[in-house]
Parts: sequence; structure tokens; C-alpha cells
Amino acid sequence: MIYPKIALAQSIIEILSAKGIVNIIISPGSRNAPLTIGFAQNPNFKCYSIADERCAAFFALGIAQQTKQPTAVVCTSGSALLNYYPALAEAFYSQIPLIVISADRPQSKIDIGDGQTIRQENVFANHSVFNANLTEEASEENDLKINLAIETSIRLKGPVHINAPFEEPLYETTEELSVKSKITNQEEEVAVKSIENIEEIVSIWNTTKRKLILVGVNEANAIDKQIIENLASDPSVVVLTETTSNLHHPNFINSIDTLITPFDDSDFKEFNPEVLVTFGGMVVSKRIKGFLRKYKPKHHWHIDTLRAYDTFGALTKHFEMQPNDFFTDLLSKTTFVKSKYFQNIDAVYKERLIKKENYLNKIGFSDFKVFEKVIESLPKNSIFQISNSSAIRYAQLIDIDESIEVFCNRGTSGIDGSTSTAIGAAVANEKQTVFVTGDIGFLYDSNALWNSYIPKNFKIILVNNGGGGIFRILPGHEEKPVFNTYFETSHNLTAEHLAKMYKMNYFTSNDAISLENGLKSLYQSDDVPSILEIFTPTLENDLILKQYFKSLY
Repeated sequence: MIYPKIALAQSIIEILSAKGIVNIIISPGSRNAPLTIGFAQNPNFKCYSIADERCAAFFALGIAQQTKQPTAVVCTSGSALLNYYPALAEAFYSQIPLIVISADRPQSKIDIGDGQTIRQENVFANHSVFNANLTEEASEENDLKINLAIETSIRLKGPVHINAPFEEPLYETTEELSVKSKITNQEEEVAVKSIENIEEIVSIWNTTKRKLILVGVNEANAIDKQIIENLASDPSVVVLTETTSNLHHPNFINSIDTLITPFDDSDFKEFNPEVLVTFGGMVVSKRIKGFLRKYKPKHHWHIDTLRAYDTFGALTKHFEMQPNDFFTDLLSKTTFVKSKYFQNIDAVYKERLIKKENYLNKIGFSDFKVFEKVIESLPKNSIFQISNSSAIRYAQLIDIDESIEVFCNRGTSGIDGSTSTAIGAAVANEKQTVFVTGDIGFLYDSNALWNSYIPKNFKIILVNNGGGGIFRILPGHEEKPVFNTYFETSHNLTAEHLAKMYKMNYFTSNDAISLENGLKSLYQSDDVPSILEIFTPTLENDLILKQYFKSLY
């Protein structure tokens, strides 16, 4: 086998191999040549070459999102490393294991005017779970840092940074290892499966008549069906889910804003829970966050093995365990209490759903109508990746088949790497992947298509409304030059020439009939990756959405 001659590079490669890290995304460069040579020549690794560092890191994020295993991303020195930051921050807040390995100049070359040199050590300190600043020579101390970085990424489900200084010559190779790397074994933590001080929690649960469960970003099939049925049958429990919750039951409320937007103070007081139970990641709905911050529950319990954000300023208890284990323990010891909490809220929600159906049946071609038809068209048992901004908000309003797994970069809620993440996820998963995005998010991450690994059945559905439609939805919108230029980012660009350049199939739609035909063509096309670009009316979209919420009153 061919190895890099630099001993430190050998150590990094050998330890990653021993730890079972498989996927390596390499951003081409010179200073990282020893790592590139070693990873690419080793059959234990699956290597990908992605030129744009920002895209590379989000591509790695998508792979880690699907495999639930750390993915490594490797770059040269200088500003290349900084381009990894958006994806690293997303990994930090979305609890995704990511290993950033940066090649660096030796310490003596920093801040003396040498080229392609910046202060790389601890550059991600605010958004990483461990930083391993290595020294130039291979050593046991370096080995321990590398081991600990990988183990911490796994244990804390987050990004780590390994910074490795290399001196020239960088390209020399050898057929013999010159190091015997030290490999440490991480002790497996025993997962907590029972609730501490359960008597107190059971007592509160059994006597509370208004219990609200709010689920953020959540893995599919993470909650047992028996638990779902129990919660759905409890008259004192209302369960609010979102598209990204991947949790389904006819008795669960899956469009939060459809329910609560028309509420006045008296409605909110009736809806106000005594006990709020939350689990999963970030919540999209601003309205539910605003409601719970104003009408605070007496008890707020958050269930997560690692973190508990006090999102509503009311957190009283953090259960450091898996949600499924929490409910398994709790519900085995509790009983239903007499209550009309679910009955009253469910009656209101069903009325809203009738109004929603009536409204959707009468509106014209628009973003809202497009998202209804697109989500209806998704293949069963597929992976649905959604961009941020208006795309994820429209998706919250439409029912989705429970066989479909939904993903979105909600950790930082940025548009910057949604396409790259979706492509990485498609590479790591054998299921059909469909990615829905807005035009600004698509254009912002268009280098994601500069990628040799996109599966042939990967589909992009691009909703082009000529600008950042999210800003028309948010309060404060006025039709003025400043708004159109600096907020909405008005444009006349399309994906046609990008599709041609990257040899992708390209379809378009601008009305209901062409949308139906375009979706059929998109799903029937599996010879190369495909884009369906749907053009919607810029000025009508926000009016149709705002009128929807008015129609619910």
C-alpha cells in the first residue's frame, strides 16, 4: 500500500481507519496532499473530491445525516478552512457528527507573511465539541488528541476540528508505515432508560388536565407505535408535530400555524398547557414559540440525551434520555385523567382543515398551490429534503405521507448549503431523494451541482418566484425599491443554463397543467439527475398565503 511519507499524516489516517470512519470528502489543495494521498490509496475509505469547500462540508453533512456516523472533510491551509464554517455550525446545532481535518503551515510560519496562512488553531471554538491542535511531529500526545476528537464527535453528536501542520516536501510517499499509532477504546455509556424521581413526574402527569407535546426535528421511527397510540388516545394530551418531526397519527396536529393563527387571548388561555413536553430539534413555527413565551406553562420538560434549550423561558426539567425510553417508563405508570383538552382543540382543528381544503380548491397557481401538488406527488418511501426560508414554511401547511422521511437544515436555518446537503444525503441513501428549494437558496448553493457523485435518480424541484419570497411573508414588507433590491433580491435568473452545463435534465412549469406534466416527466426521468423549475407569480404569492390565514377565522 502507498502511504504519505509524513508521519503525522500516517497517524491521522491510521487512527481514522481503526475508528471505522469510512467517508472522506477531500477539498483539493496542496498542503493537504499527504492526507489526500493516504486516504485515496487506502481501500478502507470511500473518498469524494469536492472542489468548493463550503459545498464539500455540506455534502459531508448530508452523508453524516443519513449514516448517523462521523464523516470527515479534509482541506488545505488558509481561507479554505473558513469555508467549512457554515456546515460546521449546522452540524453543531443539528447534533450531526462531522470531523474537519485541516492541513496547516508549521507554527513558525504563522503571522510572518507566509502565503495561504491564517490562524487556524481553535478557529471553530464557538461551534465545535472538540479541537485537536496537533504538533508537527508524530507523537503519542497527537494520537491521543486524534482519538479523543473522533470519540467526542460520536459521543456528543457534533463537529470536531483536527488541525495538522505539515512541512514540505508534501508529496513524498512510502510503502512502509513509519508509525505505530496508539488507538484508544471509548467506553460505551450506559443509556438512561428510567426516569429519576419518577413518583413526582407521575403525580404531575396523572393530575394535569392540559398536557401539550411539541415535537421539533426528529428521526423517523424513533417512537414506538404503542407510545404514539397512547398519546393519541389520552384526552388530556394534545400533540403538535411539524413536517420535520417525522411523527404521524390522525389525532396529532401537523399544521401548527393553521390551528393557532386565528387564536385570540381567550383561545390562547384555553389552549395554554399546564405541562409542556418537548423533544427533537429546532421548531419552525414562530407562532407557537411566541405563544408559549407569552403563555408560559407551569412545567416544561425537555427530553434529549445531550441538550435542553430553554426556548420558551419556562424550562423546569431536562430528562437526559431518549424520548422513547422516557415515554416507555412514564406511560407504564400513568393513567388517563378526565379532560376535554384534546376534544376541544381537535374540534377547532378539524374546522380549520375544512376551511384549508376549501381555500386550496379555489386559489390559482401560486407557491401555496405548487407546494400542495408537489408534496402530493412525492414517491412513497422516499427521502424529502427541503431548503429553508419559505420552502420549509409552506411545507408545514401540507399533509405528507407517513412513509416519507423529511430532512431540513434547521440547526442554523440557513439557505447556504441546502442543495449540497441534499446531494450528500442522496449519495448516502439508496432511497429516492427529492429536493425542494426556492430560487435564492438554489442560486446561492449552485456550486453544489459541481459534483461527480449525484445519483441519476436525484430530483430537484425549484420553485422560482423571482426573489426571496420569505420577506414578503414576514411583517414589514413594503413594495419599494429598497425592499426589492436589498431584502427580496429580485432577479430574472433561471436554472436552465446551469442544468445544461452540468448535463442534467431540465423541465419547466408555469401553470397547473404544465406542473402536472412536469412532475410526471421529472419522476420518469432517471437517466441523469433532473431539475423541474416552476415559475410562480411574485406579486400574488404573499397575498394568497396571507389571505389563507384570514380565511381560517
